[in-house]
Amino acid sequence: MAVSGFEGFEKRLELQFFGDDPEGGCQMGLRILDFDSLVKVLNAVQCTVVSAVGNQYFDAYVLSESSLFVYPTKIIIKTCGTTQLLKSIRPLLHYACNLGLSLCACRYTRGSFIFPASQPFPHTSFNEEVFYIEENLPSNLCYRKASVMPSKLASHSWHVFTAVDQTNFISLNHDLFTVEVCMTELDRVLARKFFQPAGDGKIGDVAGKEMTKLTGIDEINPGAIICDFAFDPCGYSMNGIDNDRYSTIHVTPEDGYSYASFECVGSVFDDNDDIVQVLKKAVQVFRPATLSVSVTCTSHEVWRRVAVAVEPLGMKCRSCTADEFPGSGSVVFQTFTVRRK
Repeated sequence: MAVSGFEGFEKRLELQFFGDDPEGGCQMGLRILDFDSLVKVLNAVQCTVVSAVGNQYFDAYVLSESSLFVYPTKIIIKTCGTTQLLKSIRPLLHYACNLGLSLCACRYTRGSFIFPASQPFPHTSFNEEVFYIEENLPSNLCYRKASVMPSKLASHSWHVFTAVDQTNFISLNHDLFTVEVCMTELDRVLARKFFQPAGDGKIGDVAGKEMTKLTGIDEINPGAIICDFAFDPCGYSMNGIDNDRYSTIHVTPEDGYSYASFECVGSVFDDNDDIVQVLKKAVQVFRPATLSVSVTCTSHEVWRRVAVAVEPLGMKCRSCTADEFPGSGSVVFQTFTVRRK
């Protein structure tokens, strides 16, 4: 817990691996890791598992601070508050090595912290984070780049670090894109829905399911299996799984530092309107005054659909910044604010 309030902005780490026998030994890959091993990784980060769900493609865990997704050859950890996310790298590489997997790509992203002075090592600055990551990555990830993508809003910048082993990068799925949405200054009436009613006695999963329905989150992707959790006295987290794709939402609803995030993955082969409708529904749940969206994609300009989704909701694009990352594709970072009357 930060001194002034809870830090909603997440840190996100994605690690991708390859093995000698992707059709055999890597069929389950990282999913073979026992729960005790995952707990040890999360202890280093300083968070815990509160709920979980899985299917034939991957496992999704709701954490005390955000989410964890485990695929056979990919792991994504997203944590908020004062967690030390990057301390997960060393144990994860150790466990992956024991499974015959080698790291072929790393991506770290985050927005600008609301309470940067409250962040512990190695998250005291982006330079410190980059130095820490590079210290812990194997030398085969030689295509590396760190960038702070600015916007016209002083409080909203996007921090990106990528590292890729070009030899094995061909095995990665270049058709998928990732959309990361950060929302601040949430509509107060809508934010109140993420507070638990005093004295109702409902906690955790039960209260989470009620919030999911009450807020309309269940309508964002009706086909997804939702694993949700409500925190006491306020706050909410949700993971959605839909075949091999995930979505996730995290909410810190307190006045003064209200924040919500939405993240999802898609394919460049999806219908063009799919991501537009998903984004529109997600933003309508919160009606933020300020919104930032980062789109990471290797082969398609998905980012152009973002404005199509949010501008009809009364938001105006204030800035758009793009950058290329060797072997990882392009990142486009856009910021929006409520259109002045």
